[in-house]
Amino acid sequence: MFVIKRLGVLCAAAALALAPAGAAAAVEAPAAPPIAAQPSQQDTQFLQTIHQVNLAEVAMGNLAQQNAGNQQVKDAGARFSADHTELDKQVQQVASNLNVSLPNQPTAEQQATMTQLQGLTGNEFDSAWVTAELNGHMQTMQAVDTEIAQGSDPQVVQLAQTAQPVIQAHIDLLVSLAQGLGIAVPSITPSPGGTVTPAPGATTTTPAPGGTPTTPSPGRTSVTPGPGGTETLTPEPEVS
Repeated sequence: MFVIKRLGVLCAAAALALAPAGAAAAVEAPAAPPIAAQPSQQDTQFLQTIHQVNLAEVAMGNLAQQNAGNQQVKDAGARFSADHTELDKQVQQVASNLNVSLPNQPTAEQQATMTQLQGLTGNEFDSAWVTAELNGHMQTMQAVDTEIAQGSDPQVVQLAQTAQPVIQAHIDLLVSLAQGLGIAVPSITPSPGGTVTPAPGATTTTPAPGGTPTTPSPGRTSVTPGPGGTETLTPEPEVS
C-alpha cells in the first residue's frame, strides 16, 4: 500500500514538472510573419521616375544659380533645388517602406541635358534652361497624373498627390519666366487647380507621348526638341 501511494506521488510530481515546459513551449512558438504585399509595377516605376526627376532637378537648380544671367532664373533654380530635395525625402521614405530600390543617378537623357547646359552662360543659358525645365516638368506632371489615376498603393498615390501642386507651381513659374524672356511656351493642359495660360502668340503645340510636339500653325514658332530635351526655336514662314 505504501509503495502504491509513493508511485502516485512520484507520477503527480513528474506531471507538474513537465507541464510548465510544455506551456512555455506553446507560448514561445513564433507566429508566422504576414507576407507584405508587393507594390505594383506602376507604383514602383513612379517611385523610381520621380526620384530621378528629383536628382536631376536639384542639380539643374544648382546649375541655374551658377550660370544664369537673369536673377529670376537664379531664384527659380534655388527654389526648385529646395523643393525637390524635400520631395525626395518623402520618396525615399515610401520606397524604403515598400522595399523598392531607387536609381542612384538621373536618366541618361537628364544627364545629357545638364551636360549641354553646363557649357552655356548668361542669356543663352537662361533660355535653354527655362525651355528644358518646361519640358521636364510637363513630363513629370504627366507621370504624377498617371500615378494618381492608376496607382494602387495608398502611400505612393498620396506621394503623387503631394507632388502635384509642387510641380504645378513650378510650371506656372516657368511659364512666367518664359513669357518674360520671350521664349515660346507650348500649350499646357493644367492639372486640376492649375493656372497655366500661354502668352499670346505662343506656340500651340501639344507634346505627344515621348515629348514630340505636333506641328504648329503657320506663322507661329515651331519647337523642336534637341538632345536631352532642349528645344530649338525656329520661326515658321508666313503663309500669304
